[in-house]
Amino acid sequence: MSAGEYCNREVVVINKDASVRDAVNLLRNFHVGDVVVVEQVAGKNHPIGILTDRDIVLEVLAKDVDMTSVTIGDVMSLKLVTVTEQTSLLDTLESMRQHGVRRLPVVDSTGVLVGIITLDDLLELFAEQISKVAALMKSEQRKEEKQRS
Repeated sequence: MSAGEYCNREVVVINKDASVRDAVNLLRNFHVGDVVVVEQVAGKNHPIGILTDRDIVLEVLAKDVDMTSVTIGDVMSLKLVTVTEQTSLLDTLESMRQHGVRRLPVVDSTGVLVGIITLDDLLELFAEQISKVAALMKSEQRKEEKQRS
Protein backbone atom coordinates (compact mmCIF):
# COMPACT_ATOMS: atom_id res chain seq x y z
CA MET A 1 0.00 0.00 0.00
CA SER A 2 1.46 3.31 -1.10
CA ALA A 3 0.79 7.02 -0.70
CA GLY A 4 -0.12 7.22 -4.38
CA GLU A 5 -2.85 4.61 -3.95
CA TYR A 6 -4.54 6.36 -1.03
CA CYS A 7 -3.87 10.07 -1.52
CA ASN A 8 -6.60 12.54 -2.39
CA ARG A 9 -5.92 13.60 -5.97
CA GLU A 10 -8.20 16.63 -5.80
CA VAL A 11 -5.76 19.09 -4.26
CA VAL A 12 -6.60 22.73 -3.70
CA VAL A 13 -3.64 24.78 -4.91
CA ILE A 14 -2.65 28.43 -4.83
CA ASN A 15 0.19 30.65 -6.04
CA LYS A 16 2.57 32.17 -3.49
CA ASP A 17 1.73 35.70 -4.69
CA ALA A 18 -1.99 35.35 -3.87
CA SER A 19 -3.35 37.03 -0.76
CA VAL A 20 -4.16 35.20 2.43
CA ARG A 21 -7.78 36.32 1.89
CA ASP A 22 -7.74 34.32 -1.38
CA ALA A 23 -6.52 31.27 0.56
CA VAL A 24 -9.22 31.68 3.21
CA ASN A 25 -11.85 31.76 0.47
CA LEU A 26 -10.46 28.54 -1.02
CA LEU A 27 -10.38 26.82 2.37
CA ARG A 28 -14.00 27.76 2.97
CA ASN A 29 -15.29 26.99 -0.52
CA PHE A 30 -13.62 23.58 -0.74
CA HIS A 31 -14.03 22.67 2.95
CA VAL A 32 -10.35 21.85 3.41
CA GLY A 33 -7.76 22.65 6.09
CA ASP A 34 -4.89 23.47 3.76
CA VAL A 35 -3.87 24.70 0.34
CA VAL A 36 -0.73 23.53 -1.41
CA VAL A 37 1.36 26.38 -2.71
CA VAL A 38 2.58 25.60 -6.21
CA GLU A 39 4.85 26.97 -8.85
CA GLN A 40 4.05 26.27 -12.48
CA VAL A 41 6.93 24.62 -14.35
CA ALA A 42 6.23 23.64 -17.95
CA GLY A 43 2.50 23.80 -17.22
CA LYS A 44 2.73 21.41 -14.25
CA ASN A 45 2.17 22.14 -10.55
CA HIS A 46 5.30 21.73 -8.45
CA PRO A 47 4.66 22.14 -4.71
CA ILE A 48 6.83 24.72 -2.96
CA GLY A 49 4.94 25.14 0.30
CA ILE A 50 1.75 24.55 2.19
CA LEU A 51 -0.58 26.89 4.04
CA THR A 52 -2.88 25.51 6.72
CA ASP A 53 -5.80 27.03 8.56
CA ARG A 54 -3.58 26.91 11.66
CA ASP A 55 -0.87 28.95 9.90
CA ILE A 56 -3.46 31.61 9.13
CA VAL A 57 -4.70 31.72 12.71
CA LEU A 58 -1.23 31.89 14.28
CA GLU A 59 0.56 34.08 11.73
CA VAL A 60 -2.21 36.41 10.57
CA LEU A 61 -5.26 36.53 12.82
CA ALA A 62 -3.40 36.28 16.14
CA LYS A 63 -1.11 39.11 15.05
CA ASP A 64 -4.04 41.18 13.75
CA VAL A 65 -2.56 41.40 10.24
CA ASP A 66 -4.75 42.54 7.34
CA MET A 67 -5.37 39.39 5.28
CA THR A 68 -5.49 41.31 2.01
CA SER A 69 -2.06 42.86 2.54
CA VAL A 70 -0.16 39.62 3.19
CA THR A 71 0.73 37.09 0.51
CA ILE A 72 0.78 33.34 0.82
CA GLY A 73 4.55 33.45 0.39
CA ASP A 74 4.80 35.57 3.54
CA VAL A 75 3.13 33.01 5.81
CA MET A 76 3.35 29.58 4.16
CA SER A 77 5.42 26.79 5.67
CA LEU A 78 8.80 27.02 4.00
CA LYS A 79 10.16 23.58 4.87
CA LEU A 80 7.92 21.52 2.63
CA VAL A 81 7.99 17.79 3.22
CA THR A 82 6.66 15.58 0.42
CA VAL A 83 6.41 11.89 -0.32
CA THR A 84 6.41 10.14 -3.66
CA GLU A 85 3.59 8.04 -5.02
CA GLN A 86 5.65 4.93 -4.28
CA THR A 87 6.27 5.75 -0.61
CA SER A 88 4.69 3.11 1.62
CA LEU A 89 1.97 4.18 4.01
CA LEU A 90 4.10 3.23 7.01
CA ASP A 91 6.99 5.35 5.69
CA THR A 92 4.52 8.17 5.02
CA LEU A 93 3.32 8.00 8.61
CA GLU A 94 6.92 7.92 9.85
CA SER A 95 7.74 11.00 7.77
CA MET A 96 4.79 12.83 9.31
CA ARG A 97 6.00 11.85 12.78
CA GLN A 98 9.60 12.87 12.13
CA HIS A 99 8.66 16.26 10.72
CA GLY A 100 5.71 16.98 13.00
CA VAL A 101 3.22 17.48 10.16
CA ARG A 102 -0.26 16.12 9.52
CA ARG A 103 -0.40 16.65 5.76
CA LEU A 104 2.01 15.67 3.00
CA PRO A 105 1.82 16.56 -0.67
CA VAL A 106 2.36 13.50 -2.86
CA VAL A 107 4.55 13.96 -5.94
CA ASP A 108 5.50 11.85 -8.92
CA SER A 109 9.08 10.96 -9.82
CA THR A 110 9.58 14.37 -11.48
CA GLY A 111 8.30 16.37 -8.49
CA VAL A 112 4.88 17.15 -9.99
CA LEU A 113 2.03 17.34 -7.48
CA VAL A 114 -0.34 14.38 -7.82
CA GLY A 115 -2.19 14.45 -4.50
CA ILE A 116 -2.15 15.01 -0.79
CA ILE A 117 -2.34 12.56 2.08
CA THR A 118 -3.30 13.47 5.62
CA LEU A 119 -2.98 11.91 9.02
CA ASP A 120 -6.77 11.67 9.10
CA ASP A 121 -6.66 9.63 5.86
CA LEU A 122 -4.13 7.24 7.36
CA LEU A 123 -5.96 6.88 10.67
CA GLU A 124 -9.20 6.05 8.85
CA LEU A 125 -7.45 3.46 6.68
CA PHE A 126 -5.58 1.86 9.58
CA ALA A 127 -8.75 1.75 11.72
CA GLU A 128 -10.56 0.02 8.86
CA GLN A 129 -7.79 -2.56 8.54
CA ILE A 130 -7.71 -3.21 12.30
CA SER A 131 -11.49 -3.70 12.23
CA LYS A 132 -11.08 -6.31 9.49
CA VAL A 133 -8.46 -8.13 11.54
CA ALA A 134 -10.77 -8.11 14.57
CA ALA A 135 -13.60 -9.51 12.43
CA LEU A 136 -11.28 -12.25 11.16
CA MET A 137 -10.33 -13.19 14.72
CA LYS A 138 -13.99 -13.35 15.76
CA SER A 139 -14.81 -15.47 12.71
CA GLU A 140 -12.01 -17.89 13.55
CA GLN A 141 -13.22 -18.14 17.14
CA ARG A 142 -16.76 -18.98 15.98
CA LYS A 143 -15.41 -21.54 13.51
CA GLU A 144 -13.34 -23.21 16.24
CA GLU A 145 -16.29 -23.28 18.67
CA LYS A 146 -18.49 -24.83 15.99
CA GLN A 147 -15.91 -27.56 15.28
CA ARG A 148 -15.63 -28.43 18.98
CA SER A 149 -19.37 -28.83 19.50
